[in-house]
Amino acid sequence: MKNKSRNKNDFQSSVSTGLTRETVFLAVLSGFLLFLSFPKYGGGVFAWIAFIPLFFALKKASTVVHGLLLGFLTGIVSYIGIIYWIAYVIVNYGYLPLHVGIILMLLLACYLSVYIALFAGCIIYFRRKIPLYWTAPVLWVCFEYGKSFILTGFPWENLGYSQYLNTYLIQIADVAGVFGLSFLIVLTNAAIFEIINKRSTREYVLVGVVCFILAGVYAYGFCRLDQVNKAVRNSQGTEVSLIQGNIDQSIKWNENYQKETLNKYEQLSLKNSPGNGSLIIWPETAVPFIFQDQNSLHDQIRNLSLKTKSWLIFGSVSRSREKDNNDYFNSAYLLSPAGVVKGKYDKVHLVPYGEYVPFRNILPFVKGFTEGIGDFGTGAGYYPLSLNDKKIGILICYEGILPFAARMYKKESAELLVNITNDAWFGSTSAPFQHFSMAVFRAVETRLYLVRAANTGISGIIDPGGRIIAKTDIFREDALKGYIKFVKMPTFYAQYGDLIAAVCFLLMIFYFLISLKREGKKCQ
Repeated sequence: MKNKSRNKNDFQSSVSTGLTRETVFLAVLSGFLLFLSFPKYGGGVFAWIAFIPLFFALKKASTVVHGLLLGFLTGIVSYIGIIYWIAYVIVNYGYLPLHVGIILMLLLACYLSVYIALFAGCIIYFRRKIPLYWTAPVLWVCFEYGKSFILTGFPWENLGYSQYLNTYLIQIADVAGVFGLSFLIVLTNAAIFEIINKRSTREYVLVGVVCFILAGVYAYGFCRLDQVNKAVRNSQGTEVSLIQGNIDQSIKWNENYQKETLNKYEQLSLKNSPGNGSLIIWPETAVPFIFQDQNSLHDQIRNLSLKTKSWLIFGSVSRSREKDNNDYFNSAYLLSPAGVVKGKYDKVHLVPYGEYVPFRNILPFVKGFTEGIGDFGTGAGYYPLSLNDKKIGILICYEGILPFAARMYKKESAELLVNITNDAWFGSTSAPFQHFSMAVFRAVETRLYLVRAANTGISGIIDPGGRIIAKTDIFREDALKGYIKFVKMPTFYAQYGDLIAAVCFLLMIFYFLISLKREGKKCQ
C-alpha cells in the first residue's frame, strides 16, 4: 500500500513539476497564435511562429505525460477559438440550451486537442534520439491526416489552410495538397526554434536549408502560375451569375414564405442574367420545397430557364424514387436553357448530427438531437453533371472542404467545380470566412475554376491559381457576375492524392523503430 501511495505521489509530483506557470503560459500562447492564424480574426503569418512557444514548453517538460498535457492545452485553446461557432449552431438550430451547446462544443474541442496532445507527447518521446526538425513536421502531418478521416473526419481549418491568401506559396498544393503546406509550416517553426535555442553551426545550416526549400516553393509557385495563366487563356469559357438570396434561416422552410423566397431568386436572376447559354447558380437548398413535386413553384423555376435562356443550377431537397426507399437527399439540379432537367447530384458526404444520425439503428434516441436540422440519405457518388460537352463537379456545403471529393471529380474529367452552400447557420461568426478560405485549395489542387454560391455569403469566384477573382459580403442580398473558363490541366495531386501523408506515416514508423533499437542498446 505504501509503494502504491508513493508511486501515486511521484506521478502527481512529476506532473506538477512539468506544468509550471511558464510552460502553461507558453502552451496557451501557442494555442492563441494557432487560433489567430485563421480568418476572420487573424492572418496566416501567425502560423509560421505558432509552435515556437510550445516547443520551448516541451523543452522544459521532463516526461511524455508532460508533453501530452501541454499539447492538449495548446489544442484546447486553439480549437475553442476556431470552432466556438458550433455552440451557436447547436443552440440556435439544434434547439438545445446554451450550456448544452457550450458543453458539446467543448467536447469536440477536447477530441480535436487529443491529436495535438499526441503530437507533443511524441516529440518528447523522440527528442533524445531524433532532432526536432526531423520529427515535428512528420508527426504533425500524421496526426492532422488522422483527424481528417477518423470517425468520419473533421478536416476543418487544417494548418495549411491558414495560407489561403499566400498565392505563390499555395501553388505547391497541386503536388502536395494542404498537408504539404502544413509540413512546411511546422518545419519552419522547428528551424526557428532550433536557431533560437542553440545557435550552433548545424542550426544555421538548417535554417539555410529551410530558406532554400521555401525559396524553391515560391519559385515553383511563380512558374506554375505562369502555366496556369496560359492554360486559362487557351480555354473556352462562359459567363456566370451567382445568386445570393440572403434568406433568413428562421423563415427558410416556412411554407408561407415559399413564394416570396422563389420570387426573390427569380428577380435577382432576371436582373443579373449573364446571357444566352450562360450559367446561373443558386445556393444549397435555395428552393424551399421538393422540386420533384409538380406544382406552380416547380413550373416557375423551369420558366426562369426559358426566360433567361441560361443553364440553372440550384439546391433542393429531393426524395428517393424507389418504392421501398423513403430517403430524402440534399440535392443539386441542373436545368437546361429549355427548362429540362439535365442532371441531379445527391450529396455524398453528410455532416454527422447535422444531416444524418450516426448509429441511429443502434441508438435510436440520438435521432431526437437532430430533429431541427435533418436526416438525409447518402448520394451514389461524385459524378459530374453535363453542361453540353462540359462536365461540372458539384460540392454541396461541407464537401467543399474535402480534397478527395474534388479529386474524384477531376478524375471524372470535370472542368469546373461548383460549391453551393447555406452558411446562414453560422450567423456572423468566423465560420463563413473559414469555410470560404478552404475552398481556395480545391481550385489549386485540381487547377479548375471554383464558383461558390452561398445563401448568406460568402459567394465568390476562384480561379485555378487560387486567386479570389470576386466575392460578396455576408448577410446581404447580392448577385455576382463573372466569367469563368473550363480548364483542362492535369495535376500530380489530383492523380495521386496525399502521398506526403503516406510518406510521413512510413517515416513515423521508421522513427519508432530507431527509438526502440536505441533503447534496446541502452538496456544491454
